[in-house]
Amino acid sequence: MANYRVHSKWFPIQVVMAIAASALLAAPQQPKVKTPQSLRLFVFDCGTLHFMNADAYSLKKEEVAQFDMSVPCFLVAHPRGTMIWDAGIIPDTDFKPGSGTVSAGIATSSTPLLPQLRAAGYGPGNITYLALSHYHSDHVANANAFAGSTWLVRKAERDIMFSDPPPARTATANFSALKNSKTVIVDKDEYDVFGDGTVVIKSAPGHTPGHQVLFLKLAKTGAVVLSGDLYHYPEERKPHLLPTREFNVEQTAASRAAVDAFLKKTGAQLWIEHDLSANAKLKKAPAYYD
Repeated sequence: MANYRVHSKWFPIQVVMAIAASALLAAPQQPKVKTPQSLRLFVFDCGTLHFMNADAYSLKKEEVAQFDMSVPCFLVAHPRGTMIWDAGIIPDTDFKPGSGTVSAGIATSSTPLLPQLRAAGYGPGNITYLALSHYHSDHVANANAFAGSTWLVRKAERDIMFSDPPPARTATANFSALKNSKTVIVDKDEYDVFGDGTVVIKSAPGHTPGHQVLFLKLAKTGAVVLSGDLYHYPEERKPHLLPTREFNVEQTAASRAAVDAFLKKTGAQLWIEHDLSANAKLKKAPAYYD
């Protein structure tokens, strides 16, 4: 590229202004965010997983009301910042103008994430933190969109995500940019994201090495725990029913016991992220829970 030197006595000021305006237009425009006065939770529809049975979850056909699973994504908006929790199963880049519902294997989605985020008043550049319940493909599809945020992750999870050979049950290209993200390695059982006890990431390993769940203390809605994949179906909450494809099934059993005790202690609701019927009843962004 040629090296142009600009001298103000030669270069018309109108041209300088035009170049500056073009640069601004070329850059992604982030919404101007109004800081909320209290904690808010936005729920996004990030697709559906379609199954014919629940064998992998130790459930018989007659024991399950609905085999399909919801795939939600969440935005936590706090007076001190924002956080995306889970990033969907189909990348926004797979959606083309007029494409309607997009399919990928057993997954479908008709709603890309970033337009939903913008409808709620936010863009990727407004997101302070990214936290994933775990690295499986139905939770990371749009992770790269938030590579400019600070990634909150447990060391065991990050290690397997960038292992050689790559881990199974995921699409590594969808989170590859996180390798160079500003990262906080979460090394405590409970990580208080904003320092006031209202947004706490809790360790719940087993499904993956660094699987985690999210506790939220909402002023009006009350306390909520977002399950990640600690459970997939509400019917799994029967004692001793454990999935067959866990990274460590004993750890999953221990994590379930610990989270169940936490639910009793706090009175929190458990929102099973993959529970299709329950998720359908949740109000979606731009509406929010507070």
